[in-house]
Amino acid sequence: MNYSYIIIDDDPESVLKTKAITANFSELHFIAEAYNYADALNLIIEHSPKLIFIEIDPVHKKSKLSLNLIDTLYRYLTVIPKIIITTSKKDLAYEAIQYEVTDYLIKPLKKIDFKKLILKLKKIHWDDEIFIIQSPHHEENSISTLSIETSHKKKNHILCIKSYGDHRYIDSKDICYLQADNNSTDIHLNNGEVVTAFKTLKHFEAVLSTPFVRIHNSFIINRNYIARIHTGNSVCYIKNTTIKLPFSKSYKKNIDFIISDFSNENYIEV
Repeated sequence: MNYSYIIIDDDPESVLKTKAITANFSELHFIAEAYNYADALNLIIEHSPKLIFIEIDPVHKKSKLSLNLIDTLYRYLTVIPKIIITTSKKDLAYEAIQYEVTDYLIKPLKKIDFKKLILKLKKIHWDDEIFIIQSPHHEENSISTLSIETSHKKKNHILCIKSYGDHRYIDSKDICYLQADNNSTDIHLNNGEVVTAFKTLKHFEAVLSTPFVRIHNSFIINRNYIARIHTGNSVCYIKNTTIKLPFSKSYKKNIDFIISDFSNENYIEV
């Protein structure tokens, strides 16, 4: 398995050191480098790399390099590259984990770090091949962890919420919407039941595709349960309920996509 990658770091010397180490691994294929936020975003959108090595504590603050770049990627990309943090600061690790990064490497980087990374990536790829996606991080003090089983031949996913030996299976077609609650997510079902999973909403955005669409920092909606969209009031109404979910300006493009998607179906406008 080969992995194309982009290096994002405002320190040219650090970029050269990273490239020197990655050159030892035939699995890693260098695409480009970026020294600031804007260039990094453009390169990622243009080349769609599988990996991103990023410094989140830059030497020059004008570069605007930070974890916020990951948030921006979710606005534009359906599939987010694997994010590998490369920094000298250990105290940013907890915050990075909340962004579901694949790895956190401490500078000065070592060859063994990349060997471990490649082994981890191959394991993730193998898990995908047997149709199981496992959460790469275990969250301490949580009462459950989440795994998602998905067959590439099926449109629907089965979510398995695990808690102390209890396995709760949820068919994705029964989910009306998902709501963020700090570092957990409330899953609202079509029968009115709410199930809590101890993963962030960002995690669900990464693993759930259409008909699930992010419309707000706090909400992902199943477009199949939308009864009405009011663009003036910036709200979506859920079928057969009085529930209305707000959508934000930053996700307006996703709302436009939903409206366009409806118009492509058996649709009559009156």
